[in-house]
Amino acid sequence: MAAPATDVSAVLVEGPWRHRLVAAHGARFHVAELGEGPLVLLLHDFPQFWWAWRAQLVALAAAGYRAVAMDLRGYGASDKPPRGYDTPTSAADAAALVRALGERDAHVVGHGVSGRTAWALPSLHPQQVRGIAVVGAAHPLLSRRVLLERVRGERPAGEGLRTTAAALARQLPVLPEHRLVHGDGVEQVLRARSGPAWPSERDVERYAQAVRVPFVAHSALEYHRWAARSAVRADGRRFAAALRGGTGVPVLQVRGALDPTVSRAALEAAGRWAHGPHRVVEVPGAGHYVPEEAPERLSAVLTSWLARF
Repeated sequence: MAAPATDVSAVLVEGPWRHRLVAAHGARFHVAELGEGPLVLLLHDFPQFWWAWRAQLVALAAAGYRAVAMDLRGYGASDKPPRGYDTPTSAADAAALVRALGERDAHVVGHGVSGRTAWALPSLHPQQVRGIAVVGAAHPLLSRRVLLERVRGERPAGEGLRTTAAALARQLPVLPEHRLVHGDGVEQVLRARSGPAWPSERDVERYAQAVRVPFVAHSALEYHRWAARSAVRADGRRFAAALRGGTGVPVLQVRGALDPTVSRAALEAAGRWAHGPHRVVEVPGAGHYVPEEAPERLSAVLTSWLARF
């Protein structure tokens, strides 16, 4: 039986934050906003939406920041155009959103697939970025290394191979979308990369509903398809060339110690492209979804790092 589609109202979760639609880069982006002060822009991972940052919105606002969590292009209540799911466009979306919010620049926090966007921003849009924090993601130029680590079984108990197999399966047409929208596809994605204590049934249902918003499943997978195919595409080679010079802005990298998607060694290796302050933090007991598996710990790490700059 087909799972029913979900209205966008399902992602407009009530809380202390304010929901807004902001026009930027030729599209409308939904954001949840809380607090006043320097802007911190929060970019979510797959298959999630802005709600993944709910704990950090509250913590950052309490610490004196203007915290804004956006739905990426194609997700949640943001626009879902037929194209634009490559990393350079995602970076341009984030930079334009900073300007549309009336700010000159921001600290940008990217998780998972959005970690690529965070890494890209200082190279492609340096005027809009004060610093970047990357959670659960390697530098884009280390993609081949991360893949080899997984294939060689350098992650425990075959987790790396399972993660690689799942990533390759997303390159297929139609079938990955069907698996996400029907049955327990979203739950499988979340549990395969998380620690033992997360997600709850409530979390699974929230994200399953969000993926059933029309066009979200396809848009979400298109980010992964471009990342995988970019190595042999001209636009992908241009993107890689733009990142080779590195960045001088402060860089924080965070990884859950149980995350099967990226190793600590890969995070530390990114230091070759971080020419300014560079810090790597590992969170014990957490998997890939640190913002929700260890919300208090991540919030403390972020606020401590932001206070230094």
